[in-house]
Amino acid sequence: MNRTALKTLPVLLLAIASASAMADPMYPSDAEGFHGYLRAGAGSNTSGDGGSQGCFGLGGNTMKYRLGNECDAYTEFGYTKSIANSGGVNYLATIWVNAYAPNSDFGDNKLGIVKAYVEAQGLDFLNGGTAWIGKRFYYRPDIHMLDLQYINMNGTGAGLDRIPAGPGKFSYAFFKDNDINTVSPTGVVSTKSAVRQNFIYGEIPVNENGTLDLAATYIIGEGKDNDLYGKKHNGWQLSAFHRQAKVFGGGNTFGVQYGVGPGTGKGAQFGASGDTNFGSDVKRTRIFNDMAIQPMANFGMEFVALWQKDESNANGSSTWTSVGVRPVYAFTNNFKLVGELGTDRVTQAGGLPAKRLTKLTIAPTISAGPGLWSRPELRAFVTYGKWNDAATASVNASNNGGPIYNNNTSGTSYGFQVETWF
Repeated sequence: MNRTALKTLPVLLLAIASASAMADPMYPSDAEGFHGYLRAGAGSNTSGDGGSQGCFGLGGNTMKYRLGNECDAYTEFGYTKSIANSGGVNYLATIWVNAYAPNSDFGDNKLGIVKAYVEAQGLDFLNGGTAWIGKRFYYRPDIHMLDLQYINMNGTGAGLDRIPAGPGKFSYAFFKDNDINTVSPTGVVSTKSAVRQNFIYGEIPVNENGTLDLAATYIIGEGKDNDLYGKKHNGWQLSAFHRQAKVFGGGNTFGVQYGVGPGTGKGAQFGASGDTNFGSDVKRTRIFNDMAIQPMANFGMEFVALWQKDESNANGSSTWTSVGVRPVYAFTNNFKLVGELGTDRVTQAGGLPAKRLTKLTIAPTISAGPGLWSRPELRAFVTYGKWNDAATASVNASNNGGPIYNNNTSGTSYGFQVETWF
């Protein structure tokens, strides 16, 4: 570990030691009925170079602090229905669609299918476990204020879930990723496809109100070597998450993750298959802590501390360090003030200076309740970003509205946004 990492690590460990985040369920819940998620809004910037809302992030394998800092629009929704019941086994079918726009207007963006699967719950030969086949969201807990699903096993496949085994529950899932071939009149030219196998042994009680999840992924790159996409490599990842409930009215999640090759995942997410061109020289290590508490009915807070190191022969080594806090204070049952302060630092290979970015948002909010997780939230916001010269190109490149900041090292945006889940 280099000197910079050694200097950063004590700060991270102190944050972890003092932290106490919501204990995410092992799997997203598709309860019977109509459910979904929506975020949408409109904003502008004060830079004078284009009227689009400005957003502040460093791009690459990082995530940005999202409150008042989302220049896009997203929705997903669908229906789950019990279609049969046989001998106490409940068969559920789920269909969901989604839509995304990189700006404030959904316009004529097409709907995509994100869930289409059937599960059989309560199977006696699995000791009450579940079997499923289809396309689904699968084991994707997140750090909400970063919009980071630190592990995301979504995909199309089949699995056996939550089979009681000793003190915990075991799950296995088989997925086929990137299942598209490039073809010619003579046959298949190339493919990016991979077989992904996920193993989870979770909900293991390890202390009072505390549980442990262990998650592993093994990826097999398919296709012939030396085609248009080069040599195919296998990969893997291992993750461990400790979830502590009943901490100041909330909970805490502490995670350690390590991946190799395509096991480093996509973007900042572990779990799914990354590029099968990645060899064993491509590695990622992450340590994080996410805290969400509600010590008083009218006051809640989320806090995150994260350290991530990416390594490869081609790009050298880079470390992302991030610390942020989102306090929420409710003046009445339906009006609260939400703030968010986050700072990111990304080192660069070759002795180049580190990129630094700090973002601050103030958001008066109309809400369905005073709690940290009360939704819907109808927000007005003002967001200020400050970065160093080394980060200017990255901030411009990662902004949805384009390089509106030019050579500036700060910017302000403002606007309105709604966020809800149902």
